[in-house]
Amino acid sequence: MDKSLKSDFIKKWEKYFPGATLPVAAFYSNSLHGAEPAEKVKQHRCIIADLVIVSRGKSLAFNKGNIGCGGAMIYCGFSDTHGPDFEYFLSYGIPGKVEGERYKKDPSTVKAFMKESQKMKAPADWLIFKPFDQLEENDHPGILIFLAKPDVLSGLFTLANYDRTDPYGVKTPFGSGCSTSIMEPFLENHKDESDCILGMFDVSARPFVPKEVFSFAVPMKRFKVLVRHMDESFLITPSWDTVRKRAGK
Repeated sequence: MDKSLKSDFIKKWEKYFPGATLPVAAFYSNSLHGAEPAEKVKQHRCIIADLVIVSRGKSLAFNKGNIGCGGAMIYCGFSDTHGPDFEYFLSYGIPGKVEGERYKKDPSTVKAFMKESQKMKAPADWLIFKPFDQLEENDHPGILIFLAKPDVLSGLFTLANYDRTDPYGVKTPFGSGCSTSIMEPFLENHKDESDCILGMFDVSARPFVPKEVFSFAVPMKRFKVLVRHMDESFLITPSWDTVRKRAGK
């Protein structure tokens, strides 16, 4: 990552969001970039739990061999196939065979939803997660994922809309924790006007993050613009100063 952009953002973050956690950077690569491959497990493991670990200082790398959830395999781009009876799993289930999550009304609603859902293919062997302050010059993040409390979210949300003429600089799509924090923001990089993604409303993922935390994912192309705006935006006003004093607590 560019040294000047990294240091500039850290200084501004500490000034306007003192005490708040820096984001997690995510990118794809065929090498590990100093990250530790996540432990391979036989049982289910939600990748959101690992994202929290990274936010606390440990870099981790994932591939199709060590992701512990079928959904994360898809939303990290290492698979394009859901398991059998997925339309029942996401809706009301099959008695004695499939326990339904009841996130969608019925199987037909799930099928229609899946037709409209975006897909992503991993462009390299590894998906790397690194704490922002550990990024090096040869790391090229595609997205930044903030795990943030409401006061911090209010600042990020407002900043994301600062230069927009429409009121939709932030999207809140329905989806799993990993789809809204990983896949959706990565895909935004391919758009002419990229949006930020507010997420972690997935009831199944909520137990893996602190109860007051949600995700705010920023595509890298958008991040560079927002950093430039920080010193001229509402962040320098008394209104934000009132919130800033408690935002990192």
